[in-house]
Amino acid sequence: MAYVEPITLAARGIELVPLALTHEAGLRAAAQDGELWRLRVTSVPEPQQTRQYIEDALAMREAGNRFAFAVLEAGTGTVLGCTSYHDIVPAVKRVEIGWTWYARRCQRSPVNTTAKLLLMTHAFETLGCHVVGWRTDNFNFASQAAIERLGAKKDGVIRGHALRRDGTIRDTVMYSMRAGEWPEAKAQLLYLLDQKPRS
Repeated sequence: MAYVEPITLAARGIELVPLALTHEAGLRAAAQDGELWRLRVTSVPEPQQTRQYIEDALAMREAGNRFAFAVLEAGTGTVLGCTSYHDIVPAVKRVEIGWTWYARRCQRSPVNTTAKLLLMTHAFETLGCHVVGWRTDNFNFASQAAIERLGAKKDGVIRGHALRRDGTIRDTVMYSMRAGEWPEAKAQLLYLLDQKPRS
């Protein structure tokens, strides 16, 4: 049995559903809102690579090291973006959250906070994770700020860690949250979401 089983997570007008080939057109449209693949510090697929992006995610799900979700607007089923559990290590009850991106119109909205709240709640309260981690490009300052707003702690920087899409080599900033830190982080995220109008 896989550590992460297929599940739909939903709250506050957002649904996270297991990524499937049926999401190809919606995912392509979401990426085109802002031409997100042009950002050198993200993993957003170029339009013609969307199907391969999904197929790669499904292969990683089969291998047990990544479980990707399409992020949908609950009322309409419109695809807003994508997020994943990855680097899944059942032996130590650890997952990371990443491969996350959204259509430009969803950025700086409650969508990301809601999706992260759903993923973190499931990780800590259903999967029984001891640790949830995040990683991001050392030049992706918006991502670093977003991760820190979740209550994650910076573990450090792995230098010369991975290739970017433009062929340069990035340093990777690592973050984590332990199970004991989750109740306070959850309370803060719920508070922040209650301050924002729903998208």
